[in-house]
Amino acid sequence: MSRNGDGEEVVAKKRTRRIKEVVQVALRGGCLAASATAMAVMLTANEEGVADIYGFKLTLSSNWSFSPSYQYVVGACTATILYSLFQLCFGVYRLLTGSPIIPSRFQAWLCFTFDQLFGYLMMSAASAGSGVTNLNKTGIRHTPLPDFCKTLSSFCNHVALSILLVFLSFIFLASASFFTVILLSATT
Repeated sequence: MSRNGDGEEVVAKKRTRRIKEVVQVALRGGCLAASATAMAVMLTANEEGVADIYGFKLTLSSNWSFSPSYQYVVGACTATILYSLFQLCFGVYRLLTGSPIIPSRFQAWLCFTFDQLFGYLMMSAASAGSGVTNLNKTGIRHTPLPDFCKTLSSFCNHVALSILLVFLSFIFLASASFFTVILLSATT
């Protein structure tokens, strides 16, 4: 009887491990999707319009590449897409072969470190981009320049959506890191 109970316990442990691994792969897929969408939305952020400043018609044109902060967002998204794609392909391959996604403590620490690195990269890119976006929406209060987004609202909406998706990508990376910590704590 104890032998049967031990067998059920082993099956339950394998099932729990497999569920954790599927969640990790899903988080990688979510990070990849959020990062790729954020980059695509940012790359399509461009618009032209005419602003009326004290009776003068001023032609405004904006593109994501005009701002170093937005270029940083695109660069961070590119790096995170490549990392997430590698992790996702590796995780799916390991799931399909039935082997553990993270077979050793060293690899778990490596995944944790890179998840943290790319998570902080995405957070810093989103923070840099949100500062410029806020300035575009509110204008410069101590000068007569109006807010930029009244004239170029489509551009501002694209950028804001992209930054929101970058923050979402950070949440996926932080969650993947959290699951790696759970895996590390379970193997001690």
